[in-house]
Amino acid sequence: MAIIETEASLHEAHRDNHTHRDVNGGWLRPAVFGAMDGLVSNLALMTGVAGGAVAHQTVVLTGLAGLAAGAFSMAAGEYTSVASQRELVQAELEVERRELRKHPRCEEWELAELYEARGVAPALAREVARQLSKDPEQALEIHAREELGIDPGDLPSPTVAAASSFGSFALGALLPVLPYLLGATALWPAVLLALVGLFACGAVVARVTARSWWYSGLRQLALGGAAAGVTYALGSLFGAAV
Repeated sequence: MAIIETEASLHEAHRDNHTHRDVNGGWLRPAVFGAMDGLVSNLALMTGVAGGAVAHQTVVLTGLAGLAAGAFSMAAGEYTSVASQRELVQAELEVERRELRKHPRCEEWELAELYEARGVAPALAREVARQLSKDPEQALEIHAREELGIDPGDLPSPTVAAASSFGSFALGALLPVLPYLLGATALWPAVLLALVGLFACGAVVARVTARSWWYSGLRQLALGGAAAGVTYALGSLFGAAV
């Protein structure tokens, strides 16, 4: 009895200390991508226009238009993309549900074969498959995980993806515009703030990945800076030509 209680206590302690972050919620990728895209694209857009030697009011208007257009475009794209992916998954789940209803024994044997392929003894694999197949919804969930690699109860939300993308893009795109809104009339404060934001975004992303914060920050800083430099040069070239 004492051994059982000790094992139960160890299991409970392990469960409390062994948790994972949500990697399937559908918000992280669009949020990160949106912030990075907002910063890089709007900074590049504004530096390209500024390179043409236009008035700073034109640069501000360009930045605000880029913010609005990009945020709505990102949100619409993410919603459509995630909704289409979700509909495809649901269609595949319906195929599996029909198979479970029409050929339950075949699906049970298929599940047993999957466990056998992973090293479970044949008799035990068949018994596990039989037990799991008693509940049709549980059987569907198991087959979806084993065959499709998805969790039917944890599909990404199109609304969450769209909202995350919209908000993060708008926030990222606002940074290069902010100095102008606060009274700046030159480009360099906008570029400086945007580059600091790029480094900070890269460093924050490293908190949820295996990369070091300085590597991730410098990588994003270099990519964003290169994009701004190239578009400024093109803006200067086109501005002189026009």
